[in-house]
Amino acid sequence: MKLQQLRYIREVARHDLNISATAASIYTSQPGISKQIRMLEEELGLKIFQRSGKHLTEITPQGEAIIAVVDDILTKVDELKQMALEYTDENRGTLSIATTHTQARYVLPPIIRRFSDKYRDVTLHMHQGTPMQISELAADGAIVFAIATEALELFENLIMMPCYHWNRSVVVPVGHPLTRLKRLTLKAIADYPIVTYVFGFTGRSQLDHAFNKAGLKPQVLFTAADADVIKTYVKLGMGAGIVASMAYDEKLDAGLVSIDASHLFEPSVTKLGFRRGIFLRSYMYDFIELFAPHLTRDVVQKAVQTDNNAELERLFSGLKLPTF
Repeated sequence: MKLQQLRYIREVARHDLNISATAASIYTSQPGISKQIRMLEEELGLKIFQRSGKHLTEITPQGEAIIAVVDDILTKVDELKQMALEYTDENRGTLSIATTHTQARYVLPPIIRRFSDKYRDVTLHMHQGTPMQISELAADGAIVFAIATEALELFENLIMMPCYHWNRSVVVPVGHPLTRLKRLTLKAIADYPIVTYVFGFTGRSQLDHAFNKAGLKPQVLFTAADADVIKTYVKLGMGAGIVASMAYDEKLDAGLVSIDASHLFEPSVTKLGFRRGIFLRSYMYDFIELFAPHLTRDVVQKAVQTDNNAELERLFSGLKLPTF
């Protein structure tokens, strides 16, 4: 049994049993992967995958159990490598982050710049996706840190730490009737078509909850995952945009006006999450503290020592978060 074989079956499972896609992602040959998987199955004396001709069709029940163990083994192997690097070259390595467009575009740039200035030999990899995709990447160990507002709490094997509060603004073209109101209301917003985030993105659930609680059914005309796309269509006159307040820049968003709507919606909390059991190197602790200064190394280590999300909530209960 070889580590290479274990990596192959894990990657095949991650790529929906598509051996061609797996081979392309890890820069090897499709026949080589197929051969090594068969050799592992022969050694174990059971089938990890069901087949139809040359194609893998599903993971067998025993295969599911094996892949779960393999995932733990490979995670431990990676931790050993990280531990060795921490003692031999503490300022060199890689850091992979998965986040949403809003975080990548409006929050992280100054953090990344400060981090890179300090750790010039650490290569950063940023992945963008939906909150669910981001959370899955962290839960599977494919990336180190997940930064998002939604979905992280769905994964028990993630340690989630609150970073900051944020709220929403309504963005409309200059001269829009909403700009003439003394105080913005949900009813006034609902009188116009709405352009906002896809459900599951950037605190969208809080937005829907506020309208439902008020007994309003606004016409959501257009949704997108990207705040810049939302603002583009607001400029076209498609409706009133509702975006994270941080996603408005007075200089860059000429032609649009931002109206504070924080009194209408409950604030959302952006969290940083990572997989339980992962080995955090010194520069990883530093990145966390740069992103959320209240998450010092001592605080993070206390979070690591918790066993479940309930304990995490107790650890951070009563914490006064900054507002972005």
